[in-house]
Amino acid sequence: MAVKFRDYYEVLGVSRNAGQEEIQRAYRKLARKYHPDVNKEPGAEEKFKEINEAYEVLKDPEKRAKYDQLGSHWRAGQDFRPPPGWDVHFDFGTGPGQQDFFWSGSGDFSDFFEMLFGGQGFRRAQAAGRSRPGAAWRQPGADRHATLRITLEDAFHGAAKTITLQGMTTAIDGTVRPEVKSFEVKIPKGILPGQKIRLSGQGYEGISGGPPGDLYLEVEIEPHPVYRLEGRDLYMDLPVAPWEAALGAEVSVTTLGGTFSLKVPSGSQSGQKFRLRGKGMPNPKGTAGDLYAVLKIVVPKKLTRDEKALFEKLRDVSTFHPRS
Repeated sequence: MAVKFRDYYEVLGVSRNAGQEEIQRAYRKLARKYHPDVNKEPGAEEKFKEINEAYEVLKDPEKRAKYDQLGSHWRAGQDFRPPPGWDVHFDFGTGPGQQDFFWSGSGDFSDFFEMLFGGQGFRRAQAAGRSRPGAAWRQPGADRHATLRITLEDAFHGAAKTITLQGMTTAIDGTVRPEVKSFEVKIPKGILPGQKIRLSGQGYEGISGGPPGDLYLEVEIEPHPVYRLEGRDLYMDLPVAPWEAALGAEVSVTTLGGTFSLKVPSGSQSGQKFRLRGKGMPNPKGTAGDLYAVLKIVVPKKLTRDEKALFEKLRDVSTFHPRS
């Protein structure tokens, strides 16, 4: 039996290579526009079901991958038969870990959907929804994402911050308004760039009583004038005088975790690295990083008469040839 092909990407108005966030945004916008509680125009409910069906496929990596195997040469409305060997079906039950997803209206997914993925699971969920008084379709809210820029000190020690985010919110009537919200954020000790802080329930509101999404803050650490961060290791330049490098010395090193004594052996060279084990970024779940002090030999910008005389004497008596 042939059915009419449905282009789910066209239904949501997204390209075939659209990411999950783009698909989710497109779905939310269309769902609000055609939701039967808002839009009473003829055909709105059927359009809403079509949008919901497209999202049900494209939001799920497994179903989307299976759908994409059909190729991009099909057009909406063309007669379609599944290719030989197409026998994969999906369960839409509401057991542990599955989305509680009900729609109290009548009608199932399209014949095209049921031919590809099977409709028994959805019918069970739909029957469950109708069996409960007042049951209605509901959809969890989308997650929000933002960037959180913090100092290296805050990342090293942990901190509590108040942040303000500006964005847009869509009311149930479809109007879009600016929104400013403040959040209290606890920055975990030892957090690294690229890691995310999750604020539960601070995402976009759900539809028809669905739970709100979450807010994910991706951490960026601002450049530091002294320290360089590589993984959990910290690097810093350690200035020493020529005589300290030549004769050896014990110097103090100030780190984010305190001041420590470091022994510089005689004959040390510029660029040589000295490791302070465990003095890098903390690790709440394991071993802390290390701190590397990179030797940098510096000379006075201005010499006193005595200093100049001593350097000249060193020049005259030394047999050292730095470029040989």
